[in-house]
Amino acid sequence: MKNTMVNVLAAALILLGCSKDPIQQISPEPETSNPADTATNNKPTPDTGGTHKAMLLGSDAAPYGYYVYTPSSYKKDGPAFPLLIFLHGAGETGNSKTSPAELEKVLVNGPPNMIKNKTWAPTHPMIVVSPQCHEGWWDRDHVRQFIKFISTTYRVDQKRIYLTGLSMGGYGTFDQLNSYDDNQIAAAVPIAGSGIVNALFTQRISKVPIWVFHGEADKIVPPDFSKAIVPAINALNPKVRAKLTLYPGVEHNSWKMTYTGSGMGKEDPAYDPFAMDIYDWMYQYTKP
Repeated sequence: MKNTMVNVLAAALILLGCSKDPIQQISPEPETSNPADTATNNKPTPDTGGTHKAMLLGSDAAPYGYYVYTPSSYKKDGPAFPLLIFLHGAGETGNSKTSPAELEKVLVNGPPNMIKNKTWAPTHPMIVVSPQCHEGWWDRDHVRQFIKFISTTYRVDQKRIYLTGLSMGGYGTFDQLNSYDDNQIAAAVPIAGSGIVNALFTQRISKVPIWVFHGEADKIVPPDFSKAIVPAINALNPKVRAKLTLYPGVEHNSWKMTYTGSGMGKEDPAYDPFAMDIYDWMYQYTKP
């Protein structure tokens, strides 16, 4: 079992290092306003409970089946909203085209789980889209295609497209930032993920604000990469300093305490404090 896990992770790391695209040259700037906010003091319109809809694989042109959440004030001809893309872990893969109930697996963790349990309440309402991988691993081209499809199909603020993922989805998040010179991601939060530390990867990822989370006792995906990539990014003096938050004694499931904010105050004081929820943190940044 141990050798199998090592082989899987090794294969994933090789895939992550394969991109040859030119380095992305962007400089994200913090912002606080958004078209979906009200005109008075930029206060967001409260989300009183939106719609969470299941879209089975093949029901539209998206390369994945997915759940899409639209805030209560969302209208097809209304203002644009920030978009949060959530990439699940290996345990939630499934094919909703052949087995529709499989899509419900994406509701197990992260933002879609919070939406399901009615605990989703970010300061700034967002469209939340949770694709389901049916291919065994997140394919970088399909994820890119999916993000572009969602961002043009729904009323999305093109400057505020955010990406997060856990475990396999953390790998997928890192991979997406490493793969293209024109990705649309304004900020990213990978949790319990990994990749390869090299010059090209580090330069690319330094162009996107990133906050990395990991459990210090994670044996499935050890935190070594997380502890190496963040200092490497910051050594390049990026415009937005990369952040790393680690949880002492926490194993692989470091995502629930991150997505819900319950991990605040439980982080290792030697690293970046968890003093702001990740959704407000991402909202600060826009794509130029």
